[in-house]
Amino acid sequence: MADQDRTGSEGPRAQNTNRITGTQRWWALGAVLLAMFFGALDQTVVSTAMPVIIGDLHGFDIYAWVFAAYLITSAVTVPIYGKLSDTYGRKPFYIGGLTVFMIGSALSGQAHSMGELIAFRALQGIGAGAMLSMPRATIGDIFNPRERGRWMGVVSMTFGLASIVGPFLGGWITDQLGWPWVFYINLPVAALALGGIIYALPWVRTEKRVHVDWVGSVLLVLGLVPMLLAFTWAGSKYAWSSPIIIGMFVFSAIVLVLFGWNETRAPEPIIPMEFFTKEIFAVANIVGFLLSVGMFGTLLFLPLFVQGVLGQSAQNSGAILTPMMVSFIVSALVAGQLMSRLGRYKLIAVASAALMGGGLYLFTLLGVNAGWPIVVRDMVILGLGIGGLLPILNVAVQNAFAYEVMGIVNAAQQFVRSLGSVIAAPILGTVLANVFAARMQANMPAALAQAIAQLSPSAQQALTDPQTLTNAQTQAAIRSAFNAFGPAGAQLYQQFISLVRTSLSTGIRQLFTIAFYFGVAAFIATLFLPEIPLKHDEFYEGDRPS
Repeated sequence: MADQDRTGSEGPRAQNTNRITGTQRWWALGAVLLAMFFGALDQTVVSTAMPVIIGDLHGFDIYAWVFAAYLITSAVTVPIYGKLSDTYGRKPFYIGGLTVFMIGSALSGQAHSMGELIAFRALQGIGAGAMLSMPRATIGDIFNPRERGRWMGVVSMTFGLASIVGPFLGGWITDQLGWPWVFYINLPVAALALGGIIYALPWVRTEKRVHVDWVGSVLLVLGLVPMLLAFTWAGSKYAWSSPIIIGMFVFSAIVLVLFGWNETRAPEPIIPMEFFTKEIFAVANIVGFLLSVGMFGTLLFLPLFVQGVLGQSAQNSGAILTPMMVSFIVSALVAGQLMSRLGRYKLIAVASAALMGGGLYLFTLLGVNAGWPIVVRDMVILGLGIGGLLPILNVAVQNAFAYEVMGIVNAAQQFVRSLGSVIAAPILGTVLANVFAARMQANMPAALAQAIAQLSPSAQQALTDPQTLTNAQTQAAIRSAFNAFGPAGAQLYQQFISLVRTSLSTGIRQLFTIAFYFGVAAFIATLFLPEIPLKHDEFYEGDRPS
């Protein structure tokens, strides 16, 4: 194997395989962890800053699409990156993905409207597909299945560490420098990751030609976008029974069926359907899909709860996320070590899923009077569950497939998980908007309604958006408008703020309830997860890291 001299100062040479041995593996591991840290940092920084961003750019009704646009483009590109990286190596796609992500980040910081921000986040997602699809496959390039348990735990720890730093950094940047800098901060981190990737990963030399399944890629996009739009608009812009919504669902169903048909006939499909005939792959992906919906049901909207309902600043909402990520890190490391020592994983998966479900249930009990200790307790329990479950799913699936399809197997698994996130964002965002509006209308005191009716149309529109709780300038303008009513103005303003907080709390609790149902389903699915003892790959015998 062309692998004898890849540890010198000249860096890795061209070779015929993605496999990485010798001391070069540690440089490669460091570069991959840095790239993954960079990707995870962006998600957490932006999530914390979003309530302030919508306060400046407006558009609460499309709040979730800032995440959905990123998720759908990354989800669609993940299988393509995975397929090509098995043949041409991980390196060129890491480099291309990081470069596109940097461009998208720079443009996002320049956005002047929610529409622009959504478009630039979609560009970011195209680059992020590389960072989502390949780090776990690269771990497979370095370690055998039995060893991967502990190193997948380290990968999860890296994600958790970024999730701790990200909210603090995002909150501080948002409060001190302004939200555009939550995107600009990506640039120096990405430059470091890019340098590490260029130095550490090998260039793969290949004679094989790959036929990219472009037809399948187009069908996948055409099937997903109308479905997501339908979930976003149903119940708000259009009735669920309207011809437009029904037509979009029907169109998506037909196109996705065509996508599945195409994948069974394409010479090199982006998602080989035969993978799903393996029980371990099917069950692990069901668990991953359900886990993603439940997890995003909390992570995407928890900062909004902390800032909008509890009245904390962006920086404090980042601080309150830290206990969850600390427990995530601890659980991932412990679960990874246990897998490597025992060579088994099912019992750990079931216990982790039970903890996740318990944490999600406790979130459904949160209200406007919830104190910080209660929120922290709930997040610690949820973090323990998610942290223990994620590395198990990755290792269990890798263990069941040959090394030669490592990239596409991991990409297909990541795609299914990303699909759960893509579907969760617009659905839960629509639920929040609808419940919030309904509660505001149902519980508004008559005196407050009469006062609002006397305000200007622009002021009335501002009062229907929960961003009024997350933007200091908007709150000051609304307070000034109520002061025009004389001595009663201050009381009317406090009534309004209280109503918005209780309505927002009710809407977010509804999200947490939906997430809990998915958590219960994930727990049930883990009971059917096949137990395949983790094996030593013959390639690594005698070349195992000390």
